[in-house]
Amino acid sequence: MAQVQLIVGLGNPGQEYEQTRHNAGVWYLDALARAHGVHLNKEKKYFGVTGTFTFEGETIRLLVPTTFMNRSGQSTSALANFFKIPTEQILVAHDELDLPPGTARFKQGGGHGGHNGLKDIISRHGNNRNFYRLRIGIGHPGSAQLVTPHVLNKPSTADRTLIEHAIDEAVRYTPDLLRGDLNSAMNHLNGFRA
Repeated sequence: MAQVQLIVGLGNPGQEYEQTRHNAGVWYLDALARAHGVHLNKEKKYFGVTGTFTFEGETIRLLVPTTFMNRSGQSTSALANFFKIPTEQILVAHDELDLPPGTARFKQGGGHGGHNGLKDIISRHGNNRNFYRLRIGIGHPGSAQLVTPHVLNKPSTADRTLIEHAIDEAVRYTPDLLRGDLNSAMNHLNGFRA
């Protein structure tokens, strides 16, 4: 059985948010879907857009919640419960203030670090924090008061290019994680800096 059965890309719905830093998780999921030839379709019962691909004989499900970020868990729990996917077999991709643009990191478990999407997922999965994460660096604006405008605005062209390079690397090493080799995925990605 694949170590990860569900991959979720976090963001906010709507055109006004599409290009904002907070949607870096969606950018990764879109890139992963393209790499595997997956077309994502809207599924009301999962409050998101979903698709699947087969990896080494296993079905891997992709999900982008169409709820707002702070209700991401509504979508992930609906799909995970329906397909009986354990929380420990979910990978959540999200923007990360504590990493600079051009970096991304895989990890398993941990807190939510103030990220509203992670907060809701943890809450709706019975406070189980042991899912995998892909943290996509967007940089910190330097002050707590500036965080909201920072995440809800578009990155500069230079930063967007760096973020996309990091996402491409994450897509390249996602198969290691799917096979259950978290260390390989982490080591490859941790050594990368765009």
